[in-house]
Amino acid sequence: MSSLVWEDHPVLRHPVLVAAFTGWNDAGDAATDAVERLATQYDAEQFAYIDPERHVDFQALRPTVVITDGVTREVRWPGTRLLAVRVPGSSRDLVLVLGPEPHMRWREFCDAILEAAGELGCELAVTFGSLLADAAHNQVVKITGSTTEPALMDRLGMTRSRYEGPTGIVGVLHDVLRSSGIPSASLWAPVPHYVATPPNPPAQVALLEALSNITDIPISLGELRVQSAAWRARIDTFVADDDDLREYVARLAEQSEDDDDLFMDPLSDNPDGIPTGDDIAAELEEFLREQGLE
Repeated sequence: MSSLVWEDHPVLRHPVLVAAFTGWNDAGDAATDAVERLATQYDAEQFAYIDPERHVDFQALRPTVVITDGVTREVRWPGTRLLAVRVPGSSRDLVLVLGPEPHMRWREFCDAILEAAGELGCELAVTFGSLLADAAHNQVVKITGSTTEPALMDRLGMTRSRYEGPTGIVGVLHDVLRSSGIPSASLWAPVPHYVATPPNPPAQVALLEALSNITDIPISLGELRVQSAAWRARIDTFVADDDDLREYVARLAEQSEDDDDLFMDPLSDNPDGIPTGDDIAAELEEFLREQGLE
């Protein structure tokens, strides 16, 4: 039995599915915030959801209680929403998928998304991801990723993956999409590990720009660019007050100029070229030792 619960069946034009999941692949909430921004900008309408009872461990991700009218307490359950977006001025519409990385029944979960994509005629699927990285906040955010579509691969300068090893829900979803014949692309934004607290407007801008480039869907980013400039200015002030941190950020900026070959694989939990959390911690410890601070 499908875990997809339909509330409506929207009619969309050449839709593109865009998905992001909370969890390890959502550092700084950048991936899900980017999709949420699309939903807000275009007045997205929920048309379906994936039954959380079949995929979420409520002891690991608990429901929340909210007061809705000043009196009534309502329990809200963590789950995956599917929303329809009709994009003005474009020949394409969007299907947005937002929710937590499931704890169980991953194949069934992906089949539910595939059911929606097939029913609505989605012609392309794009996933957003963000992760803590050895990146400087004052550098251009370099989107990396891969795609199953050769034309997109050439257009975005990506290469075919040779990764073998553990994967997450994004990797499983891309494998299901590939098997079903739906072209897909996985886009990832690095989030500086020393400013990991949400939000991260520059990463959101980079993800949405990449989506626009892939799909030719116009996305208004003016307000978000202003927020990005303000965010960078605040971090600049914070860094400037700490000599050691300022030197460390300068080192990261120098390294990023040589890292044009970064490649991230949607099937990997440890993408090539991107340091793990342990790698980042080890490098920071080494830097502190060099400065005689440890």
